Amino acid sequence: MTSPIPTPPAVPFLGHINTIDKDLPIRSLDLLARQYGEIYQLNVLGDKKIFANSYALQNELSDEKRFLKKVSGGLNEVRNAAGDGLFTAHVPEEKNWYIAHRLLMPSFSASNVYGMTDDMMDIISQLILKWERFGPKQVIDPATDFTRLTLDAIALCAMSYRLNSFYRDDLHPFADAMVDFLIESGKRASRPYIVQSMMTSTNAKYEQDQRILAQLVNEILDDHRANPPEKPDILSTMMNGRDKETGLGLSDESIKYNLLTFLIAGHETTSGMLTFTTYYLLKDPEAMRKLREEIDTKIGNRTPTVHDVNKLPYLLAVMRESMRLGPTAPARSVAPLEDTVIGGKYCVEKGTSIIINTYNAHRDPSVWGEDAETFRPERMLDGKFEALPPNAWQPFGFGMRGCIGRPFAWQEAQLALISIIQRFDLVMHDPTYELQLKQTLTIKPHNFYIHALPRKNRPRLLAAPSTSASLHRESRGSDTQDQASAVVTADTAKLQPLYVLYGSNTGNSESFAQRIASDAPTHGFRASMGTLDSASPQLPTDGPLIIVTASYEGEPADNAAHFVEWLTNLQGPEALAKVKYSVFGCGNRDWQKTYQRIPRLIDDTLAQRGATRLTDRGESDAGGADFFEAFDMWEKRLWEKLSEAYGTTENAEVGGLSVKIVSPSTTRAEALRQKDTALGTVVENKLLTSPNAPAKRHIEFALPEGMTYRAGDYLAILPLNPERIVRRALARFRLSAEQEVELSAGGPTSLPTNKPIHIFSLLSGYVELSQPATTRDLEILLKAKNSDASARALQELSANYAEQVLKKRLSVLDILEEHPDIDLPLSTFLQMLPSMRIRQYSISSSPLWNPQHLTLTVSVIDAPAISGRAEPFLGVASTYLAALRPGNKVQLSVRASSAAFHPPSDLSVPLVMFCAGSGLAPMRGFLQERAMQRRAGREVATSLLFFGCRAPREDYLYGEAELKEWSELGVVDVRPAFSRSSGDSEGCRYVQDRVRHDKLDVIRAFLAGGKFYVCGSSKVAAGVKQVLVQFFKETRNLDDEGALATFEEVMNGRYATDIFE
Repeated sequence: MTSPIPTPPAVPFLGHINTIDKDLPIRSLDLLARQYGEIYQLNVLGDKKIFANSYALQNELSDEKRFLKKVSGGLNEVRNAAGDGLFTAHVPEEKNWYIAHRLLMPSFSASNVYGMTDDMMDIISQLILKWERFGPKQVIDPATDFTRLTLDAIALCAMSYRLNSFYRDDLHPFADAMVDFLIESGKRASRPYIVQSMMTSTNAKYEQDQRILAQLVNEILDDHRANPPEKPDILSTMMNGRDKETGLGLSDESIKYNLLTFLIAGHETTSGMLTFTTYYLLKDPEAMRKLREEIDTKIGNRTPTVHDVNKLPYLLAVMRESMRLGPTAPARSVAPLEDTVIGGKYCVEKGTSIIINTYNAHRDPSVWGEDAETFRPERMLDGKFEALPPNAWQPFGFGMRGCIGRPFAWQEAQLALISIIQRFDLVMHDPTYELQLKQTLTIKPHNFYIHALPRKNRPRLLAAPSTSASLHRESRGSDTQDQASAVVTADTAKLQPLYVLYGSNTGNSESFAQRIASDAPTHGFRASMGTLDSASPQLPTDGPLIIVTASYEGEPADNAAHFVEWLTNLQGPEALAKVKYSVFGCGNRDWQKTYQRIPRLIDDTLAQRGATRLTDRGESDAGGADFFEAFDMWEKRLWEKLSEAYGTTENAEVGGLSVKIVSPSTTRAEALRQKDTALGTVVENKLLTSPNAPAKRHIEFALPEGMTYRAGDYLAILPLNPERIVRRALARFRLSAEQEVELSAGGPTSLPTNKPIHIFSLLSGYVELSQPATTRDLEILLKAKNSDASARALQELSANYAEQVLKKRLSVLDILEEHPDIDLPLSTFLQMLPSMRIRQYSISSSPLWNPQHLTLTVSVIDAPAISGRAEPFLGVASTYLAALRPGNKVQLSVRASSAAFHPPSDLSVPLVMFCAGSGLAPMRGFLQERAMQRRAGREVATSLLFFGCRAPREDYLYGEAELKEWSELGVVDVRPAFSRSSGDSEGCRYVQDRVRHDKLDVIRAFLAGGKFYVCGSSKVAAGVKQVLVQFFKETRNLDDEGALATFEEVMNGRYATDIFE
């Protein structure tokens, strides 16, 4: 019984020409594979292509008795330059391939490649020297430098020709022309001939690129003939060798084609492999540590030699796992030799193109498990790689058309990685970077940048920003002063050094760290600030070390993960005996089990390794009312202890922030957020609720180029303060919105310094104007010049801080407006305010719906002010989002959620989801993804959605649209709980009530292997958990303690929460 091959909807005559992203085809192919499963079919301008995405099909299609490589699509266009070279020849028709293959296979044997080691190390040493000389502050594009490395290596090793790419500012013209040529070759494959013929400038550029490629080939060939190398190389074999079977040699044309093939294929894939490996190692601190330890133990400081190749098991595992997840050649094409059936049920005609989607086959859970998307080198260790089923790992292609240069690339990559890790600690320029891809005919990471810190140097701090800071920096359009170093002036040069390290994703810890660094000069210290990752493994000892860091569901921040991995594996009770430190931790008590885990771990481990603790660890709860107040109290104690320990004195005249009015200009400021690659575009913004309910909005964004997401991820938004609040601040300080100011600072700051900025932009986008005042703020206001009445009022606020300030959310601006006689300079006001923070929102869509667009489902906060002000309280971010209109540009960034908060790849696993209000957001994304997969013809388990809201006609979000449609499709069974219309929800008012009512259905889903997800307030999460624990108590006859323990054990890996307030 055969089955039709599924296919997406097509456009008449054109077919699926618009289905595939022309700049990043692999992204489209990946999403189609996730939607349609193991196989689908596309028709582009009458050319039928079948895409095989599973291991089972990859294995079957690797039978060379039934299928042979087919040169088609973009690869066929590459023949315009590479002709019948080894990579692009039509076999069996073109006989030159057989001659070249027989001649050159021995040249790439392991023994011959071993003989190239010295030349490889020659080029590798040039990369090492460049990174050492440029220093740790240099932003490195590893893909570009690895391209220099691999292009020069293949030219020197195979052709005895030096390109000297490391001695020029730009890439060699060949490399630029090659990239453009490959990209255009891929695009030409999907263009109608008549359209292509009309693209005269594109065609001219394409031909020029071919001339540049041919020019280098001719230069190498002419040089080789004029100056034959003493030791024969691969080009010598091509020029002088004779095929033992036919007695024939290669023609000049064939030599040039294969020379070009080696220059392209011999460097492009290896540079991609090295870049992918660097990325995955930097995202996995444990793997980086294990690899560093293996290299340090087995090789130490000596130069690696040929005898080290294939002798480092963990390095080999890292490379194999990197190439599994990042196969630089992500697909290959075959065609059946006869009409056949594949997968036991799909009929395929002779000669039909079948694209083996290696990228997805390498992620098949049937071979690689449910964690197939996770980088885990251990899956390639201890015989596991050798025990893989046949043809499961194919980054180098397969069979007689597989990569002839595999031994060369494998040795070169090992030597390069050993040399780099011997000499450098690598740090991501942006620790929050998530993999973006760039595609020619191969793929490699895009917009990925690093720093290389020499391992033997004295400690250097490098300020790799959190998301909040990086979004600020992008919004300004240029970098501010380097935050990694202390700002040394005549006033601060003689001060005691102090080092401030932070680990931060959302910007809170970084903001606190900047506050310490900014305050340092007034307390007699000169501060340097950097990320925790930039400090390991050499902590400074010539001054106090202050660490401010957070936990994220029990894990370190992105820019602290390598530090934590290093510190926890550091041995010896006196290893850090000269370090003096203090730790402050940010956290959220909603994650009670992991609250303050990382700050506590760092504090305890430093002490255990011999470091001296200067103060008790401080902590602050982001979900509590005294988040900023707790830091202020701890910082006050910190300065007291530091002054006592180091004999410093307070001097308010040193350092600080100064504000200079630059211009009373009446011209309007240019938009603070300039158009760049981090700007998304609003497509739609609509109200979902009736006038009777609190407003909730559906907002759709078009993403910046290259930005991707998964269902369940977050969107980080950098908002602006509501205009009304900004104008209040301008009025209080008697400023015009048109005025420009210029800030200068005596220490690191998140504010834009040393350049003019309009005061309206400064107050709108760089500081939080609505945060409750802290006791420290009240002390500063008391020190300012003010009347007796104001002083008494401030003293009363301090004495009754919790009731009068925190509970009422009274801001510094509120107090200043209430007491206009307080004479506070603008510079002091700005220093008192926290930096503008990013806000994270759960994405409410799936990339299977639209990979270039995503949606948010947002609650808008517009409520009576508990401070007693007549004007309502406005949520900063929600007010900003609510006011957006189609076409507006927004500074945004996709942030990955925890690994557990994504739908499982096994579609037979039902989802059991609990949410209230806008907590529906990620659940909508999950269900949208399952609906797209169901429409593609795949079997999908019916999920349960417990959704709390007020009433069916008020705020039943998407209830009469998508939820109804998906219910009819069999994707979901919706169980609402209407708090103000319980008669419409089986008498249940709240989510936990409905869960209790539908107990048997929940248990049935649990027994079917269902995965449980909660999104909402801590109150919702606690209520749901209480009911589920009660189910265990009742069904298993347990007491309260036993039921809770059983719940924690049984639901481990099956119960994920996303809690917000």
